[in-house]
Amino acid sequence: MSVQVTLNPFEIAQRQLDEAAKILGLERGMHELLRWPMREFHVRIPVRMDDGSVRVFEGFRVQYNWARGPCKGGIRFHPGETFDTVRALAAWMTWKTAVMDLPLGGGKGGVVCNPMELSERELERLSRGYIQAIGHYIGPEIDVPAPDVNTNPQIMAWMMDEYEKIVGKSAPGVITGKPLPLGGSAGRVDATARGGMYCIREACKVLGINPKGATCAIQGHGNVGQFAHKLGEELLGLKVVAVSDVNGGIYNPKGLPVEEVIAHKEKTGSVVGFPGAKSITNAELLELPVDILIPAALENQITGANAGRIKAKIVAELANGPTTPEADEILFKNGIYVIPDFLCNAGGVTVSYFEQVQNAMMYYWTQEEVHQKLDQKMTAAFHAVHNSAKEHKVHNRLGAYLVAVPRVAEAVRLRGWA
Repeated sequence: MSVQVTLNPFEIAQRQLDEAAKILGLERGMHELLRWPMREFHVRIPVRMDDGSVRVFEGFRVQYNWARGPCKGGIRFHPGETFDTVRALAAWMTWKTAVMDLPLGGGKGGVVCNPMELSERELERLSRGYIQAIGHYIGPEIDVPAPDVNTNPQIMAWMMDEYEKIVGKSAPGVITGKPLPLGGSAGRVDATARGGMYCIREACKVLGINPKGATCAIQGHGNVGQFAHKLGEELLGLKVVAVSDVNGGIYNPKGLPVEEVIAHKEKTGSVVGFPGAKSITNAELLELPVDILIPAALENQITGANAGRIKAKIVAELANGPTTPEADEILFKNGIYVIPDFLCNAGGVTVSYFEQVQNAMMYYWTQEEVHQKLDQKMTAAFHAVHNSAKEHKVHNRLGAYLVAVPRVAEAVRLRGWA
């Protein structure tokens, strides 16, 4: 019988920082400050259920570091949410906004729940209850939440409305990922996947790979994974041969047409059983002989146990924390080019930042303008990370830390915190 090893994502985030701090020679006080969240909230949210009973939900908000600007980070609704997961994601968001050179800090939030088990009215009450619990500690100049796992523009609209009731004024900049009629940004819905495609395009250039016809496997066919499938075909000409969801995966070396796969999932609830495709497990998908592997599911998918069997030339991390430190070393030694999560999936926070800017200006950009600005930011960040990794002869994740951490540390020093 195999023993399940629990990997603590926050300990992983700290280990990654420690490695960068050693190379950078960070002084002890600075290193200690950057290892821990600056402020945390652990709340209980009572919700009146449709049957009249009251159920109490557990919620979190972590404001990791605001030296460079207001905290920024999504809210996850997930039955397996933990404080340490939220801490890790808040840390990675701090490095993500820094690597993208955005004037923001890092935060994250979560509620322990299964939204699939809640009615729409229960979901609304929970969303509003979460903001009632943390509303005095967020705001356009303090901490700006956004959608994440199992949250969407409608949930953001409820949260924004509840916050405005608390403060008694219009404040669209408190939340990003809102519906367009309430101050959302054009181009936000597919921004995470689109930013990842720009990174893959640049990686193909530096590696001498022609993306047109290159084979691709995507673990996770939710919002981000579906857009990665669609945009991979449209923007780069990738041939997506395998996709998966929580129920399992499908593989067809001739390719999987995105619209047909999405239609099948909408009809059946899963990609599994798609006509003409072979059923595979999520674990098997990771080890397929493809050019590009896109983990777009949850954390800790590529570990020391399976990294040696990864065959892709490029691993583009659209999920948060899909690769452990042990796996990073193995992939690096095997010559596999990893585009690390807090670069690869930074398109979402970048367009969220654009949304904040547009809210503040009360002037909104076209979708073409958003795409152009996103391309510029992602391309610049990609090459900063690539050049950093080459200069220090380290893997790209460490290269990304070596770009991001000095930017945060400089802001901390200028403020006189350490």
